[in-house]
Amino acid sequence: MGQKVSPIGFRTGITLGWKSRWFAPKTAYGTFLVEDQSIRTFIDSRLNRQVPYAAVANIEIERTRDDVRITLHTARPGLVIGPKGAEIEKLREAIEDIINRKVNLNVMEIKSPELNAKLVGEAIAEQFKRRASFRRVMKQHCEAAMANGAKGVKIICSGRLGGAELARSESQILGSIPLQTLQANVDYGLSISRTTYGIIGIKVWIYKGMFNEAVSEEPGRGRDNYSPAGRDRRSR
Repeated sequence: MGQKVSPIGFRTGITLGWKSRWFAPKTAYGTFLVEDQSIRTFIDSRLNRQVPYAAVANIEIERTRDDVRITLHTARPGLVIGPKGAEIEKLREAIEDIINRKVNLNVMEIKSPELNAKLVGEAIAEQFKRRASFRRVMKQHCEAAMANGAKGVKIICSGRLGGAELARSESQILGSIPLQTLQANVDYGLSISRTTYGIIGIKVWIYKGMFNEAVSEEPGRGRDNYSPAGRDRRSR
């Protein structure tokens, strides 16, 4: 039996931060948890499931004593904000009506949508709805991610691919995906394409490198420069 673990949940709290950041007493914990899920479901249905698609990939929620702060990570911030901020104001009022609390909304732009697993999965799902060739679509997105700096990409699609009578799984892999390495920055996304001949599930893994790659070692302290004899001479 395979034991599959989500790369996001596997790294949360170790190398990745939590998507909901707040503390609550035992009596209010359940209420806040339901509110968080309601906020995420509402934003996804309003911005990602209706034309024009705003490409919201991540939703971060913080709570203070008085208000709720929501940060939206999107590849199309102009669609979320709207002309003169009209759309984001409507969204804020709608969320306040749902949870009956004061809400502050922030929008952050995703610079490289090709390296975001959630957005890649949603793009593949939209092309499947238009009856595009699944092999060509998977290959195109793998190559686009590698061209934008990814070190490894894996895409798995499952369902009645191409309208076939029997459901099956197809995968496309480029580069390496070190799933068991906690220091590896692996982004993961799951998307669903609701086609006329059934539902197709799309899983995307994108390996962007190590979290600690930006930290440069001090000169003379690297492993290649290690010498027991040299260390003894310096210590004298």
